[in-house]
Amino acid sequence: MRHLLDIQSLSSEEIAEILKLAENLKEILYRAIPKVPTLRGKLVLLLFYEPSTRTRFSFERACKVLSADTLSFSAKGSSLEKGESLLDTVKNLCAVGVNLVVIRHPFSGTPHFLAKHIKIPVVNAGDGAHEHPTQALLDLLTVKEKLNTLSDLKIAIIGDIKHSRVARSDILAFQKMGSSVYITGPATLLPEPREIDFFKLNPNKFKVCFKPKEALEGADVVIALRVQRERHGEPFIPSLKEYAENFGLTPRELELVKPGALLLHPGPINWGIELSHELQNYPFQVILDQVENGVAVRMAVLLSLLTGE
Repeated sequence: MRHLLDIQSLSSEEIAEILKLAENLKEILYRAIPKVPTLRGKLVLLLFYEPSTRTRFSFERACKVLSADTLSFSAKGSSLEKGESLLDTVKNLCAVGVNLVVIRHPFSGTPHFLAKHIKIPVVNAGDGAHEHPTQALLDLLTVKEKLNTLSDLKIAIIGDIKHSRVARSDILAFQKMGSSVYITGPATLLPEPREIDFFKLNPNKFKVCFKPKEALEGADVVIALRVQRERHGEPFIPSLKEYAENFGLTPRELELVKPGALLLHPGPINWGIELSHELQNYPFQVILDQVENGVAVRMAVLLSLLTGE
């Protein structure tokens, strides 16, 4: 790989290689001194134009474990306020000595644009409602660790599919690894018919369900998504209360899934809306495992792009 821009352009073999490397690197996190000199002398630019907690800090943690230095960019107080373009900003920071750019941006396609105009690797940390590839990779790693496979699983994704970059990346990633994906949510928050072909890598491994029961029944993995009101130009649902009543997950809904089915959420979680408070104690809830695996996956991505390993 020269860049990591999306899941769409990755093969199943490339995904498997990243996951294998992440599994190997994860051991470093448990050492008494969790640090190796592998990327010493490398400088990583964290270019975040949107709020982030898990993604931003896990990239920063990954850099520190691998001994890479970081520059954290804030649009506020920068030359962007004076009219400087994104590309000029990045080119100037590259001239400072940056070796790799991690970017989160509200406009879809921004990482792809940058990758065409600069000579160093670009990692997409989320672009608009397009994709979030490292989130999908950490979700794959979490499922693989817990269930020992990524093939022939039923993956149920419930919530605001339409505006979720996580959903787009997960839908593609799990299908590429041989599993079936069932999506469900309010009709107004599901993909439009013209978008379905993007998701349907295999007609037999992707289905849109208008009733949550159909998606959840017999599922091996359930991924709940947040209602992304910040991306709604107009109301798509009557109220969050109504959403919680019809599409929020409770222990009752999870009685439909297979015994031992995993519950995932990319965060941030609105407890009481997409997940009931009782599910904080659900025995197969692996949300913090996802966060931990996010560091290992981002270590693997950085190492791959900066060393070619």
